This record gives sequence, C-alpha cells and structure tokens, in this order.
Amino acid sequence: MTELTHHEYDVVIIGAGGAGLRAAIEASSSGAKVAMISKSMLGKAHTVMAEGGAAAALANKDPRDSWQTHFRDTLKGGKYLGDWRMAQIHAQQAPDRIRELEQWGAVFDRTPKGLSSQRNFGGHTYPRLAHIGDATGLELIRTLQQRGIHMGMDVFMEFTVRRLFKSQDKISGCFAYDRNDGSMHLFKSKAIVLATGGITRCWEVCSGSWEYTGEGHALAYWIGAEIGDMEFVQFHPTGMIWPPSVKGILVTEGVRGEGGKLLNSEGKRFMFDYIPEMYKDEFADSIEESEAWVKEVVSGKLATHRRPPELLTRDVVAKAINSERDAGRASEHGGAYLDISWRNPDQVKKKLPGMYHQFKELAAVDITKERMEVGPTAHYVMGGVKVDPYSQETSVPGLFAAGEAATGLHGANRLGGNSLLEINQSEIDEVLAETLEPLSRKGGENPAKIVNDLRVMMQKKAGIIRTGELLKEALADLDELENRAKLSSPGGGMKYNPGWHQALEIGAMIDVSRMCALAALKREESRGAHTRDDFPEADNSHWGKINSVIKLSEDGSMKIEFTSYPKIPSELRKLLDAGDLNEEE
Repeated sequence: MTELTHHEYDVVIIGAGGAGLRAAIEASSSGAKVAMISKSMLGKAHTVMAEGGAAAALANKDPRDSWQTHFRDTLKGGKYLGDWRMAQIHAQQAPDRIRELEQWGAVFDRTPKGLSSQRNFGGHTYPRLAHIGDATGLELIRTLQQRGIHMGMDVFMEFTVRRLFKSQDKISGCFAYDRNDGSMHLFKSKAIVLATGGITRCWEVCSGSWEYTGEGHALAYWIGAEIGDMEFVQFHPTGMIWPPSVKGILVTEGVRGEGGKLLNSEGKRFMFDYIPEMYKDEFADSIEESEAWVKEVVSGKLATHRRPPELLTRDVVAKAINSERDAGRASEHGGAYLDISWRNPDQVKKKLPGMYHQFKELAAVDITKERMEVGPTAHYVMGGVKVDPYSQETSVPGLFAAGEAATGLHGANRLGGNSLLEINQSEIDEVLAETLEPLSRKGGENPAKIVNDLRVMMQKKAGIIRTGELLKEALADLDELENRAKLSSPGGGMKYNPGWHQALEIGAMIDVSRMCALAALKREESRGAHTRDDFPEADNSHWGKINSVIKLSEDGSMKIEFTSYPKIPSELRKLLDAGDLNEEE
C-alpha cells in the first residue's frame, strides 16, 4: 500500500504567484496556520510576465487620472461583460496596493519628483502602469516572497494537487504528490485558495511555460464549483515570432507604451485601419496626431493629443495583426514588425532592458537598431472560477479563488470551523489509485504526443478566430483525445518522471479545453477576445447582457448556462459613455 503523509492547516493556498503570495501573507498575518503548494519552484510564477507594469490610478504622471476613469476603462475594455463590483473594488484599491508594495520594499521607477513612474498601456486613458523597467512582475514576486517567507508559512515546492475534498458540502482538504520522488500527501484544511493561474498551455503558441495546464480550473470544476466566461481567452498581440524555439514568448506591451510602432510587410502603420467605432474619439486617426502624442510622452509632458492606435486593447490589436497576415501583408515569418528603434538607444535600454536582452540573446536582434517580429500568442484566460466579488469565495463553501484562476474582473477582455473536517477514506483511496494507474499501463502512446496533438488542435480550431463548424470538430476531437489519454503509457517509475506528470495533467487540459470550446460554440457573436467568423458582429440585444457558467452535472457531463450580473447602480452608470451598457432603464 502506498504511504500517505498527512498534514493539517487552517488555510492551504495552491499557487505561489502574486495572488497566492498575497493571500498567504494576509492569512498568516491573521494568525492562521498556512501551507503554500507550488507546482514549480518558488519564484518561477507567471506573475513575472507582468513586465510592463501594474495598473493603478495614482495620477503621478497625469493628474487627470482617477479611480473612476480606471473603472470605466476596465468595463469598456471588457466589452461590458465584467462584474462591475469587482471592477469598482479593483479601481478603488489598486493605488493602496502599489503603495503597500513600496512600503514592503518594491523599488518602482521614479519620476523626477520622486513619485512612482507610470507608463501608457493599451486601453488605459492615461499613463497608469507603475513599473520597474520591463521587469515589474519579477520585482513584485521578489517583494512578496521576501515579505511572506518570514511569516511562518510552510512552502511545498514542486507539488501537484490532484483532488480537492469536501465534507458536509464544505471544503475539507486536498491531495497532492511530490513531482520529484512521487510521494503522496494529504492536506486537511478549513479553507483552500486556488491561485493556480491560467490555462494557455492548451494552445500550441502561448506565452505560458509548462505549468499553465489549467489544473486549478479543473480541480474547482470537478468538485462542483461554477466556472464562467471560458470562451474569452486573450491572445496577446505581441509574442516573439522567430526563431521557432522561442515562438510565443511575450514581448511586453510596454514597448508600444514607449512609442513602439506596428508595421506590415509594406512598412505601413496598419493599426489606423482597425480603430473600432467605440474608440474613434480616443485614438489618433493620423500619423501626425500619433507622433505629436509620442513627442509629448517622451518629453515628459501631459499628453493632450489622442493615443496611437497601437495602444488599442489587446483583442483589437491581435485581430488586426491576424487580418494583415490573411491579407498577405505579414512580416517575413508570419506576424508583424514592431519598431522602437527610432528612440534614443540609451532610453530603450533603460526603459526596456529585458526586451533588449531577450531579443539580443534569443533572436540576435538589436531592438535599438532593428525591428522586432511579433504575433499573437495565447496569454491569459478571462474566464475562471466564479467567485463572490467581495469575499472571493466560490460556490463551494471554504473554497476561494484569486488572480487568473478567478473570473469576473476582466469581462470579455482583460485590461473556517472549530475543528478540521474529516475526509472520506474511499475518496483518498480513489485518488491514490487514479494517480498511480498510468504507471501500470503498457504499450500505449507517449502522453507527450497526445498533449502536443491537443495543443495543435486547439490552436487551429479554437484559436483567435473561430467558427461553429470548427468548434464542433474541436469538441469531437477532445472526446477522441480523452480516449487516447486513458490508454497512454508514460513508462518509468515515480521518481523524476515527466511522462507520468503529463499523463496526469491531460485530464485537466482536456476539460478546460472543452469548457473553452463549448462556451465559444454557444456564444454566437464576436466580443472582446472571442471572435466568431460566422457571427462577426457583437449582439448587444442578447449576448451583451449575459455571461456563460459551466458546471459539472450529476450525470458527469459538462453543462452550460447563462446568467447576468446585478444591474449597475446609477452613480456608476454616469461614469460610462452613453449607450455603453445594454440595460433597459
């Protein structure tokens, strides 16, 4: 019989990125006994991809900024499908969180007056992103780890959680295994926080590393929590294109925030041709006005001209690059050119040191002299576990979700008890057997081949542009992949066996891919990061009012429903453009 190590905690936090670390700090400071479980090594979280900055209406660079404008930008960028309650909390509290990070030791770039510097970013009306060069996320992780590690929490690195448990309909713990030696662990807990990040390893071209397989979403779904808005997967417009070994690695939006221009193969700044009607009044429609804005920003003055169209929301820019490629105007390797070489080389190296070294080392490109080649890459999922906007608790009592694992804030596009409850032994035996079962299979496919086929299929049939026919094919393909996965043979034993790990991850990857394809099939319109070629227009009379919710039905099948957030109060409606919300008065 496999030996099982038992642990008892007040709070277990799954995930060690920005959301998980901040939750662990808060729980520890309240006196709770906290465990943090990390799939990878501490410090390797995807928060480090927040290169360009963290959005907060500090009004350090432009005094016109306010939480009200930030709130408006968030809802507008999410095409009004976001939870206005979460957007309001986020906009109001973000400045205090930046100041808190500064008090804890985060070293943000400074203005000449010594305030936290802020830069422009897509979809933000004013320069709003507090930053540390183009390594903001790395500094935030360093700061949070340094703050958190001294608070007494226990950290379990390179552990994968396989199952959550309930007792009397309330969360009671989780099961995990050590990826190094294969040892099995049972964690009893009064509360669990899912901070597991995203799902983008389900696509062939993505900015995420190997950890991003959607297991947090799947764990919540398997235990009965509601999952929302899974049709909305953000394809960041600028990932590296060449060489193939680095395709998809993120190129920060900060390049465009510092004046980077997007060009097609003909040398044309094509984004002027793709400004949506809802943004006509906010973005420059001529090169002259765009250049005037850039000169103001570079010189440190308030920007009075309209922003360049390169700073439109990510969904708009990604689709524009895709359209230029389809029209035969792609860059040499199938994307677009991003040019920042017109700026002073020393300024580029100072403002974008990470990008300078990334291209120099990985692509032999000096961005102070040459253009970058970029293209859309699966980057972020707006969908996730549905939570209460004020407590972050899911529909399962005692289970919470935070960060990318939760849904609500971004809409269609991102801009315990007195004693521990018991866990049923039969459930423990079941997950132990499931975890070990792949090791006993003989003669099946390599799990890596199935994972690769899944990612290629999702890129082709549930990528940046979708159709009903392709999405139906994707759902059928996922059924076939599921059958193949059940027969796969990783070989080897429990120690240092990546094939075994992949065999265990496939189930989560298939289910989150199914969620995305099913929700995308049902939403018969185009909105934000979701584009249907067979339904190219937004349908505000119906789809603009409702959000998808996916649940595990009693018969084990995946069920999808639609719901609406509460009506936005009149004092907040006044902050939005006339006609923005699709509500009846």
